[in-house]
Amino acid sequence: MADIPGFIAVETGDDSDLPLAIAWVLPDGRIKHTLIQPDDDWLDDEMNALNGYSMEELTSFGASPLDVIRELENDHFNATLFTAGISDDEAALARLFDTYGIDPFVELAPADSLYPALSGGEWSRARNELFGEMGLEPMRPEHEVEVMLRLHERLGLAE
Repeated sequence: MADIPGFIAVETGDDSDLPLAIAWVLPDGRIKHTLIQPDDDWLDDEMNALNGYSMEELTSFGASPLDVIRELENDHFNATLFTAGISDDEAALARLFDTYGIDPFVELAPADSLYPALSGGEWSRARNELFGEMGLEPMRPEHEVEVMLRLHERLGLAE
């Protein structure tokens, strides 16, 4: 598969910038996904903001925010990554980077901008249909990335 865009998605808690899980596509089409261990400074007694995850689950199975940043840097340094929910993803990534005083080394762009031939809303409708076809859940980052990747394949074949 030639030239796969760098798709990314971040699952957030109720306060919309608390990063809980992240996924992105690698240049070979594989998807990297992990839960994120919340930094102590991120939690203000807002345990209900964990979007159904337990603290134990996040700390046991999640990667540290710094490890997430390192992995992202290894895979997509100075890249433009494409997302379905740019403002929430930007806020969540900003929180990850700000925790360590690191300037973001990726830029986010709306995934639908990859398809200028589609009119407004066509990409979103196609994305929603694909979620249904595949039986996947929106808002789960690995599912978001999978759907964006499959939709890209479909749209690439159609053009």
